[in-house]
This record gives sequence, structure tokens and C-alpha cells, in this order.
Amino acid sequence: MLNALYGEIARRRREWYERRPDARRRLAKPVVSVGNLAVGGSGKTPTVAHLATLLVGAGERPAILSRGYARADKADGVVVVRDRDRVLADVARAGDEPLMLARRLSGVIVLVATDRHLAGVLAERQFGATVHLLDDGFQHMMLERDVDLVLVDARDLDDPRTLPSGRLREPMETIARADAVVVSGDAEALRGRLAARGARQVFQLARRLDPPRACGGTDAPAPIAPGARVLAVSGIARPQRFAADLKAAGWIVVGECVFRDHHPYSRADVARVLKQAGTDRAEAILTTEKDLVRLLPVMPDGAPIAWVPLAVSLEPASAFRAWLLERLQVRRAHR
Repeated sequence: MLNALYGEIARRRREWYERRPDARRRLAKPVVSVGNLAVGGSGKTPTVAHLATLLVGAGERPAILSRGYARADKADGVVVVRDRDRVLADVARAGDEPLMLARRLSGVIVLVATDRHLAGVLAERQFGATVHLLDDGFQHMMLERDVDLVLVDARDLDDPRTLPSGRLREPMETIARADAVVVSGDAEALRGRLAARGARQVFQLARRLDPPRACGGTDAPAPIAPGARVLAVSGIARPQRFAADLKAAGWIVVGECVFRDHHPYSRADVARVLKQAGTDRAEAILTTEKDLVRLLPVMPDGAPIAWVPLAVSLEPASAFRAWLLERLQVRRAHR
């Protein structure tokens, strides 16, 4: 009963905005939205990073517009996390995911604000942005977008219940409103089921773990080869996926130390992690890039902790790149 009510409210909210273009604000430059239907752990942030890199390679100056979920210092206005040259905010002001993107993406503007239209205006006027990436934007209908990408995985199709007892923010049929669906998993196996729900275009999200990096300021490669006994530390939406990825890449996961998503680490937490690593006889401690930015302020020098970069691509890569750039060109021509 509550699921049906929640889904109906979400549907009516979307339809209200669709009937009232005057309720949606538009930026001068194109907006590419990356979002999902389910709560947490879909790969939105790595996808935004991939798109930013793709757009820089195509000669664009992208700006990432984020709300900075779970940031400790909710400053008014717009927080410039990164201009094109350097990182300008800490994790308290930026939030972990925007800071992670700012550290990773050279030449990309990263802004945090509750009012993402205001952030986009600043990005265009002060930093010369030519395109915007709206992070976690599928339900952010106050801002007009030109390309709408929604991430879905098999779990969403197998259990299409909305909140509060399900995982979906909106009914599954809402994917028909997206320009493309990005599938985490076997796209071919799910293509028919997605088409039945109204999906117009389907791409596949491919994931890979890159070699671990040291947690120092240089992010140098860490000598932790697959086959080593490791403790997996994560405070993310789907910690079981991180441990599974490490095992699939060849590491022996002897233990897991799990915190809630966006957990603000303390020195006591780090001490607990180091103690567990000793108890489990781990040769190294591996964590995620998102956890790294929250661990750095409290991590003692020389702590044997490394982070493992998660890289994603949208496949087939050449077809997706051509599709995205063509849509941007068409939208610019009709503005």
C-alpha cells in the first residue's frame, strides 16, 4: 500500500513538472544529467567522471553540478570545489563525492550548491563552462536538461518496488522519460525487459579496478599485487560489491570493515581498522576512492592503507561517444 502511494506521488510530481515548462529553469549551455531510479550504489559518480573525461577529450569545458550530499559544512550559495586548475575545498565543504571528482579530474570545474541552476550560471560566467554534468539529476526536475541518462541494474528489474519497502525512487516505467538507459550488468540479457518498460536506447556500464594507489599526497602506485591478503574497508552504499570486486581481481579478502555510506571517519575508526587488519593477519588494507577523501584528514602517517581506483566506461564506447556528441550538437542547433 505505502509503496503504491509513494510511486503515485513520484509519478504525479514528474508529470507536474512536465506540464509546466515555466517551473523548470534552463542554463545557457547544454546539461547532461546522470541519475538513477534506485537509492545508492549505482555507479553514478564514476559515470560522471567518465563523461567528464570524454567531454574534455572532445574539446569541451565541463562543469559538474552537485548538491554535495552529506557534507558537514552546508555553506550558503555555491561552493567552488575545483576550478579548472586546482582543488579549492575540503571534504567538509564539498562532500565526499564532489571532492573525489575534483581530485581525479584535471581541467574540470566542480561546483556544489543546493541551487544547481545558480551553480551552472556561475560555471558559465566565471569559468567558461561549455557543458554541464548534473550529478544525481534524474529526479532534479527544477533544472532543464538536454540529455538524460538513467542507471539501472538487474536488481531494479527483479524487484521493482518503490520506497519505502523497495529501492526505487520512482516506478520502473519512468525510464521511458530518459534519453538512454545505462545498464550495470549484461545489457543484452536485459535489453528486452528494458524495452518492455519503455527504454529507448541502452548502453552497458563496464567496471574495472585499477592498481592500488598509496594514500599519501602523491597517490603513487602501492606495491600490493593480486594474491595478497587484504582487509577491505568501505563506507559506501554497496560495500559487498567492493569486496566482491577485490576478490574477482585476485586479492584474498581476509576480512571486511564496513561503515555506513558517507561515514565521517575519526582517528578511533582508523585505529579500529588497523587493529582488525592485525587480527585478520592482512598484508594490506584496501579502501575505495570515495572513502579515501574522508580518511585522509584523520589517517596517521605511514598507515598501511591504499585506495583502489574504480574506472568505468559506457559500451560500446565508440557508439556511446558518437551518440552523446551528436545529441549535444543537435540540442545546440535548436537552442
